[in-house]
Amino acid sequence: MRINFDSLVPVYIQIAEAIEDDIISGRLDEGSPAYSQLILARELSVNPATAAKGINVLVAKGILEKQRGASMIVAYGARERLIGERRDKNFKGLIMAVVDEARKLGLTENDVVEEIRKQFGSWELGVRN
Repeated sequence: MRINFDSLVPVYIQIAEAIEDDIISGRLDEGSPAYSQLILARELSVNPATAAKGINVLVAKGILEKQRGASMIVAYGARERLIGERRDKNFKGLIMAVVDEARKLGLTENDVVEEIRKQFGSWELGVRN
């Protein structure tokens, strides 16, 4: 997990998004303990209150929950909810921006699809273009 202290995105939001990334990728399983604010604060060199604020964003969204007698755990269904949220919010927005830019550049649907296929092929081979 990395925090970009030069980013315009507040640190606590970056922490929340990084935890979300770990849930989506499977590094944090549903029902398993989440990172504690003290561990996050120490590992990321941030104030514990900042780490707690990032965790609380996810508690408010129902992604993390307090389990009796334990620390925060990843809520059941969190991964699916996060994927759906990102698909609706981020992915569709990116696609709309790509289509808009392609139209401005006079590219066809086939041009866009071919470039996406090329990028997926490079990505599968571990090459970034």
